[in-house]
Amino acid sequence: MDHSGHGEHGMPMDLPPFTLGRGLEFSADPFFLISCVLGLGLYAWGVVRLRRRGDAWPVGRTAFFTVGVLSIALVMCTGLNDYGMVMFSVHMVQHMVISMLSPILLLLGAPVTLALRALPPAGRGRKGPRELLLALLHSRYMKVVTHPAFTIPMFIASLYGLYFTPLFDFLMGSKAGHVGMMVHFLAVGLIFFWPIMGVDPGPHRPGYVMRMLELFAGMPFHAFFGIALMMASEPMVKAYADPSASLGITALSDQNAAGGIAWAFSEIPSVLVLIALVFQWYRSEQRQAVRQDRAADRDGDKELEAYNAYLASLQARSR
Repeated sequence: MDHSGHGEHGMPMDLPPFTLGRGLEFSADPFFLISCVLGLGLYAWGVVRLRRRGDAWPVGRTAFFTVGVLSIALVMCTGLNDYGMVMFSVHMVQHMVISMLSPILLLLGAPVTLALRALPPAGRGRKGPRELLLALLHSRYMKVVTHPAFTIPMFIASLYGLYFTPLFDFLMGSKAGHVGMMVHFLAVGLIFFWPIMGVDPGPHRPGYVMRMLELFAGMPFHAFFGIALMMASEPMVKAYADPSASLGITALSDQNAAGGIAWAFSEIPSVLVLIALVFQWYRSEQRQAVRQDRAADRDGDKELEAYNAYLASLQARSR
């Protein structure tokens, strides 16, 4: 992407006014470009390994994971990442996608399940990648970071504790800080949504009603955050308080747009996750019904016979 000037950290300063075309030009952040390519490559390796072994892997999961990785690349390897450094509204699009859309798509791809099925066991008494992954999944650390008492406050603090303190300006002061912040958003989204609608096994897996409550406990705070930005009468984030004249925007109008994006975007994951949850619930009920039918076939439906005998005994008593 062509920039007419750069700031003290090599970041674009005098960009032309934002258009969708300019925002979607290829302009890769090296860390995210390598991570996305590596993620897709490892996932493809796992799928190919299963297929060669004669095991099936749902095409839908591969599609979800691929779109999830591409959604990260869309906001981190294009002009959106350059404009996100100087426009609060574009940064908010990045934040919302990478923390609330990408994690849902990645989790529906079940990468942990794929890894556990594709990685070979290390052999007796030894620890390979598969054993280390299993140990991490069953660790006390995982129990803590996937518990709603941790995930919900962390989800909320990632908004209020970051944007309304000097921490955000500090992180925006360097490329490494900005990359670290985006990785944090992705990680927080993953640990928040994993216990709610992730396909992968996890230490904290409540019932479906509790999962819905967890989902709705976090979402209103995104809406409140967006409304707070929209209602503010002065710029609330120093990093975006003085936009370059070349952008043709004011700090307040840009902040207002950022608030609108945060407020509107909080509804999108709620709908996606609810659809995924209802589908998973339906599939779970179907599997339960199949298990019960099989058990009935095995034991000659003893449960039904016992119930009929009970009804007959009641009838006999009433005579």
